[in-house]
Amino acid sequence: MRPRILVVDDDEKITSLLRRSLAFEGYEIMTANDGLSGLKTMLTSEPDMVVLDVMMPNVDGWEVCRRIRESGSTVPILMLTAKDEIKDRVKGLDMGADDYLVKPFALEELLARVRALLRRKSDKADTGAGRLVFEDLVLDIDSREAIRSGRAFDLTSKEFDLLHLFMQNPRRVLARETIMEKIWGYDYSGESNVLEVYIAMLRQKTEEGGAKRLIQTVRGTGYVLKGENG
Repeated sequence: MRPRILVVDDDEKITSLLRRSLAFEGYEIMTANDGLSGLKTMLTSEPDMVVLDVMMPNVDGWEVCRRIRESGSTVPILMLTAKDEIKDRVKGLDMGADDYLVKPFALEELLARVRALLRRKSDKADTGAGRLVFEDLVLDIDSREAIRSGRAFDLTSKEFDLLHLFMQNPRRVLARETIMEKIWGYDYSGESNVLEVYIAMLRQKTEEGGAKRLIQTVRGTGYVLKGENG
């Protein structure tokens, strides 16, 4: 069965381009030209992925993303934005987006990101039940929830993937390139700081209440999950 992708964008040129290009790649495409229509289609048709523009009239992409996540859906969401400021990227990620792409974008890069997100979705379906534990941090694979010192907190899709990778490799230094490949499935440009943004968000959640840092920076290399005593 072909993966179904919902494209939500009020720019007909972009919608038309993505409809043709994604269909050529073998995907089944649904489109919506505003946030409300996109939200209705999303909740009634259950696509395998959503490509979502941010700047739309009435209901913007951030609000659509928030409502999708509030519905309980974990569908991968790739946000398209004309804004390249860190605060705007973080806002989208906080709302539950899995990835973002700044307009104007190269079609080849968008297709690569679509493939990566759908591959990650497929990998998650094969993930077995159980828990991963490191010191006082617990990651529940089934609920996709993290617990630290009895305090539970929710994770976005990409936050879960990243923490899952660390907890599968405790005390092992993971190079930045390795993390990018395993989590996003393709190479970002060297100037991209998306990994640093996600690390900061994970640290904020895991260190709430003054808890000690577990995700350590290894300068010039990458990151490692370890406690104060190793």
